[in-house]
Amino acid sequence: MEVIEVSPSNKNLIREFIDLPFRIYKEIPQWVPAFRFADKARFDKRKNPFYKHSDAAFFLAFDGTQAVGRIAIIDNRLHNEHNNEKTAFFYLFECENNIEAAQLLFDAGSSWAKKRGLDLLSGPKGFTPLDGFGLLVKGFDHRPALGIPYNPPYYVDLIENSGFELIRESVSGYITTTMVFPKRIHELADRIRKRRGLITENFHSRKDLRRFVGGLKDLYNGALAGMEGGTPITQDEADSLASQMLWFANPNLIKIIKKIDPDKGEDELVGFLFAYPDISKAVQKTKGKLFPFGWMTMLMELRNTDWININGAGLREDYRGLGGTAILFSEMEKSVRASSKFKHADIVQIGMENDRMQREMANFGIDFYKNHNLYQKSIK
Repeated sequence: MEVIEVSPSNKNLIREFIDLPFRIYKEIPQWVPAFRFADKARFDKRKNPFYKHSDAAFFLAFDGTQAVGRIAIIDNRLHNEHNNEKTAFFYLFECENNIEAAQLLFDAGSSWAKKRGLDLLSGPKGFTPLDGFGLLVKGFDHRPALGIPYNPPYYVDLIENSGFELIRESVSGYITTTMVFPKRIHELADRIRKRRGLITENFHSRKDLRRFVGGLKDLYNGALAGMEGGTPITQDEADSLASQMLWFANPNLIKIIKKIDPDKGEDELVGFLFAYPDISKAVQKTKGKLFPFGWMTMLMELRNTDWININGAGLREDYRGLGGTAILFSEMEKSVRASSKFKHADIVQIGMENDRMQREMANFGIDFYKNHNLYQKSIK
């Protein structure tokens, strides 16, 4: 058994790294592969905006000539500066049920991180806000929302037996469009809007949506203020995320909350709710490939899917509380009902620390049917 670091110039090892999950999950129908173009972009240190401020390393474990495990180790300097930490993250961990291979991968990743002055290893957590985080520990019978981690149950033992401890939990909830939020939520949201001079901007076309894209960085980073563990994004990263978002977004499902400020002559962006048509089924069919004909399958699924994913919501710190979350709840229901074709919705990865929001959502009848865990260990 040996572990090899994957050079960004070694196309054969990159192919092994990208293809490994297809062997591990070949008998698991729920698994959704990543987009192939996104997998390849993670290795491009010239074009990927992440590498302008941070770094990452990729490792493969081999048993003889066969790859049996893989991992990415991330040194996100923006995260560490923002949170005053020295944390490395592991991501893209995939492994056969082999504790030796898993431990060798984590040892190699820890050694790389320690050489960079980092003293904690945490994960699974990815490169960008569109990368879901955590290890699935409940909900194995359900297909994951696009971009949200899925793994076999035995991964829990591989990670915990490698010395990691649980530090954070998140839940994902299921909503059916027959569910009705209490009328008081919408009434409270309307009062807060009027009192604080807020409006919700709705988009009707991708052209409308492009007008908002320039403010994505400030809006996202503003929503991080006062919250532990978040990672700010750069303008280049915001542009890259926006281009991905525009590709599969339904403009009717994107909501921006703005503060009307006639004195300044412009409106302030203070909150957001992002929801997308779920195209996971199409990604499964095409094995994550857009070309030559995968894009047609994706386009058809965008038109036909009856699922949506609600996977981004936030308010600027000075607008939280005082009923501000009622606006998000109100817009959430409107998003679910944005089209008569939608019948199901996944609300993804709400932190367990946000127990008040969870209690309120459970009272509405939302079924929290998936759990993900985030782990950490010292590597001093």
